[in-house]
Amino acid sequence: MGTNNVSMMGFGEIAEQLRRSTVAVHAGGHGGGSGVIWSSDGTVVTNAHVVRGSHLGVELWDGRQYDATVTKRDSRRDLASVRIQATDLPAANVADSSDIRAGELAIAIGNPLGFVGALSTGVIHAIGPVYGLGIQSWVQADLRLAPGNSGGPLANARGEVIGINTMVARRLALAIPSNIVTTFISAGASDGWLGVTVYPVQIPQTQRNEYRFGLVLLEVECGGPAASSSLLPGDILLGTERKSFRSANDLHAALLGNGPRLLRLEFLRGNYTRVRRVTVQLGGQLAPGSTIAA
Repeated sequence: MGTNNVSMMGFGEIAEQLRRSTVAVHAGGHGGGSGVIWSSDGTVVTNAHVVRGSHLGVELWDGRQYDATVTKRDSRRDLASVRIQATDLPAANVADSSDIRAGELAIAIGNPLGFVGALSTGVIHAIGPVYGLGIQSWVQADLRLAPGNSGGPLANARGEVIGINTMVARRLALAIPSNIVTTFISAGASDGWLGVTVYPVQIPQTQRNEYRFGLVLLEVECGGPAASSSLLPGDILLGTERKSFRSANDLHAALLGNGPRLLRLEFLRGNYTRVRRVTVQLGGQLAPGSTIAA
């Protein structure tokens, strides 16, 4: 079925199939969002910021509900995979996001503001980085999203998933391209999770017209490694003791690894003159030690 000759009846069938591959993700008191059934044996993909609670649940299109467990997360890319004990699920069809072209029809399914399986349509605006959000590539679509759409599918006119809806910026819906999601799912497990949402900033230095790169903590997840280390929203990460950050990718690289380990971070709090240091425990519990921001 071609992109430009989808009949109304065919479009309705495509939208219904996409709804069946879309789930609601509930995260206790932390709210929730949407997700995509990635495999028929119970793997669901969503945004990392959707699965912040300790008690997760997934609700299917037919009302069935399951407890869910986070099996992998990547806070830098804002992706997470969760697992439910179910089989023969209607997995989504996934497209090659490198084939996306501006002007194509885009379909979003999600659960915004409590409306289950809500559909929104628009067109692809662009594919690539967004100013202020680092070097990561985004599928940018001119369609309406609302709270609850996060983690749900962005699809083409054939109902094939081309991205995971994540946020709205400059009135455009931003989705993580499907090829990045596929790489995330197929990559080996990593427990390099800090539990923060960051945004790049330029910090003025004491000398005139000189700036330093930093990552301001917009959100610190309760119970995460950053929170346990006394980091707070508004703190600005500068780097590790060995290397200053030049981009959000440097933080991601510093977090890579598996097993219990310590990461020493430098940051600012309250002013731009005093550099503080904190030791963060990653990958599980270690022997008791100093993890207080100093």
